[in-house]
Amino acid sequence: MKKVGNHTSFSRILLFFLALSLTIPFTTFAQDTAAPVAAEAPAADAAAAPAEGAGDPVKGKELFNSLCAACHKLDAKSTGPALRGVADRHDRQWLYKWVRNSSEMIKAGDPAAVKLFAENNNSVMTPFPQLSDADIDNIIAYTSEVAPTPPPPTDNTGAAAGSGDGSSNTLILAALVLVLVVLIVMLVLVNRTLRRVAAANGLQVVEAEPRVSLWKAYVKNQFLVLVTAILLLLASSYFLYGYLMQIGVDQGYAPVQPIHFSHKIHAGDNGIDCKYCHSSARVSKTSGIPSLNVCMNCHKNISEFAGDKDSTYVDHSKEFYTGEIKKLYDAVGWDPAAQKYTGKQKPVKWVRVHNLPDFVYFNHSQHVSVAGVECQTCHGPVETMEIMSQHAPLTMGWCVNCHRETDVKVEGNDYYTKIHDELAKKYGKQKLTAADMGGTECGKCHY
Repeated sequence: MKKVGNHTSFSRILLFFLALSLTIPFTTFAQDTAAPVAAEAPAADAAAAPAEGAGDPVKGKELFNSLCAACHKLDAKSTGPALRGVADRHDRQWLYKWVRNSSEMIKAGDPAAVKLFAENNNSVMTPFPQLSDADIDNIIAYTSEVAPTPPPPTDNTGAAAGSGDGSSNTLILAALVLVLVVLIVMLVLVNRTLRRVAAANGLQVVEAEPRVSLWKAYVKNQFLVLVTAILLLLASSYFLYGYLMQIGVDQGYAPVQPIHFSHKIHAGDNGIDCKYCHSSARVSKTSGIPSLNVCMNCHKNISEFAGDKDSTYVDHSKEFYTGEIKKLYDAVGWDPAAQKYTGKQKPVKWVRVHNLPDFVYFNHSQHVSVAGVECQTCHGPVETMEIMSQHAPLTMGWCVNCHRETDVKVEGNDYYTKIHDELAKKYGKQKLTAADMGGTECGKCHY
């Protein structure tokens, strides 16, 4: 019998490539996982030691945040001067007197007190006679701490942090491609070998008979062509109807505003009530666009973002949010260094998110104040939105369905007493929906 050839060498080569492809990724993975362990030691050694001094900086921080943070910052001027290193600028006994009653020192003509008062736009400092020397020492200890060094800027996409994983994945993909190529070569060689064996033994390889193409067979079958045409007509009608019904529906619309405002931070983390900014929703047809003076009620003393990139409610960097606050200052004409308005204002062109057609009447006060509907019912979970978007479709069907399902709050409302009694007798139920009281009539919203 004719010998086909010795293929033992080819099997050995295949096994060698498989072992090599599996060894490289595991070696790289071991090197990548070992690096962070070695890096943990310096981080532990670099932990900050407790600050030395007469006071406790931890307790001082608590007192500073509760009593001083409204008018002072550590490293920037606010209503009052920056307080970091204040112990190096003034005598400790002088600071005791100043904190307890600064106005008394100014009236007495103390030179340092008068100068400090004039440098800060004659802003009167709140007296704190209840603070003991130990409390003031704690605050001084906190303000005497060395300012932390800002971390180097990093790429928000995390490309630098994940460079090791990227190279490891590249090696794994390369190994898989190599294995696939080896398998393809192996199949080609096996096919050639089988054909040679068949030729050596006088066997004839039967070739597959040509078949009619699937497309030609389909065209000849008139029944399948008719069914396909009907299905395509029905499907296109369905999608056309769905497209036409979405005209004017802007659900999910989330425009980029000229000044980034995070509802997640303001309404979510800080718990600011919706009607604090949109106060006209209680008494007016529209909720209104809050004036920038409302923003300045807080941001007059909040000139930079206090969070960090590790916070769960933060989607951008601290520098990004601080830059948006500066846009607010530029619009209202506020000088944070001098703590006064410059008089140079710029209009902010907010982009409207929710916009009903002109032929639809909707009154916010009727729903918010009278009906007691929560803002989230129509606007969705705004306290979780980094960028405000339209949550509901605001279609007629959506509004009518709400009127059919929402019970009217008639308890304690003399206006509804007679109406409630008559309708309860008519419909035989105590709970009445807005639809039972005419909430689905055309004239309620279209007139």
